[in-house]
Amino acid sequence: MEEVNYRVYGRRWLVLGVYMLVNLTVQLLWIAYAPVTKQSALFYGVSELQVAFLAMVFMIAFLPLSVPISWLIDRFGFYPTVAFGSVIVAVCGVLRGLAGPNFGLVLAATIGMAAAQPFFLNSWTKVSAAWFAPGERATAVGLVTLANLVGTAAGLVLTPLLTEGSSIATVQLWYGLAAGGAGLAFILLARERPATPPDASALTERALMLDGLRHALSMGPFRRYLFITFVGLGIFNGITTWVQGLVEPRGLSSEEAGILGAIMLVAGIVGAVVLPALSDRAGKRRPFIVIGLLGAIPGLLGMALATSLPLLCVSSFVLGFFLVSVNPTGTQYASEIALPTPEGSSNGLISLAGQCSVVLVYLMEPLRRATGSYVIPLLCFVALLGLSAFLSFGLPERAEIEAAERATGRTRA
Repeated sequence: MEEVNYRVYGRRWLVLGVYMLVNLTVQLLWIAYAPVTKQSALFYGVSELQVAFLAMVFMIAFLPLSVPISWLIDRFGFYPTVAFGSVIVAVCGVLRGLAGPNFGLVLAATIGMAAAQPFFLNSWTKVSAAWFAPGERATAVGLVTLANLVGTAAGLVLTPLLTEGSSIATVQLWYGLAAGGAGLAFILLARERPATPPDASALTERALMLDGLRHALSMGPFRRYLFITFVGLGIFNGITTWVQGLVEPRGLSSEEAGILGAIMLVAGIVGAVVLPALSDRAGKRRPFIVIGLLGAIPGLLGMALATSLPLLCVSSFVLGFFLVSVNPTGTQYASEIALPTPEGSSNGLISLAGQCSVVLVYLMEPLRRATGSYVIPLLCFVALLGLSAFLSFGLPERAEIEAAERATGRTRA
């Protein structure tokens, strides 16, 4: 038999770096209006709800486009599809800045960017599988998660500062140009795959997309992780969306609410790097998913019940650190156990479950109106997080699934 040699290239970090950069700029463009909603409403002559829709449209567009774009990623590879998405984001970002106070053109450009977002969110594990050894893949996905969080944090922090000396449209133009630079760097420096694969799994033939989707969804552990993603991202997005309303009844200012949101993002950045790296070193996924979910519960309880700023800061850090760490570790886990489902397809299903969690975000407001505060919605989230942690104890490692398949005479493609 022909001997196959495997090799891990140093260039993988360059490919990952430019891929992180384009993901970062997409998040920057997504969140760019959130910290200046009132100013934007005045600038465009529209309501604050219409300005908020510029962010919501990203989640809305994702729902019908996720699966078709996952097929494109699996059919043509991550490099041409992400490059195509980068061009769309850059062009629409620049057009959004050039639109001036014309809200209709701004909305049209934003819809274009939103349509391209699945090219980025659905290809995370595709990049890690093509370039990284198995013991580095959760770390690679964790670094992409970090880039997304940094992009969100940059948008929240930089936009108010930049708009003090420039118009809303000018700042958007700068962001569009930044996306263009990131896209150009990706096109010039990234490649689909190395000359020699990092391990045998990179050579494994993947199932056709529809067969792969059926295979992934037929697996109980994969479905359980979809539920965990739905809950986890719903909690994270819900708290970041309504953080001001969460803490104002406790006597905190909007500036202090912003501090809590920043603490959660910074903690999430740390958690997205540390725990996935430990998962790679240990060669295990389940323990670190369990740790993340259980560790987030005290932080969420603190966000629901704490009344002082120091306790809320500690709670915000604990919640961000543990909850965000579940995403890269779990996404890599789900991709591994779903093989031979193509990485783009499994990643797309996970991203879709995360985007569907917008339902939980919206439910928080009617529950607040019915009960008079966000305490009850947050305690409901605690119950959902506890259920997710309970389900995570039963997640089998990939080696356990393969051993069970061998015992029953079944093999993977």
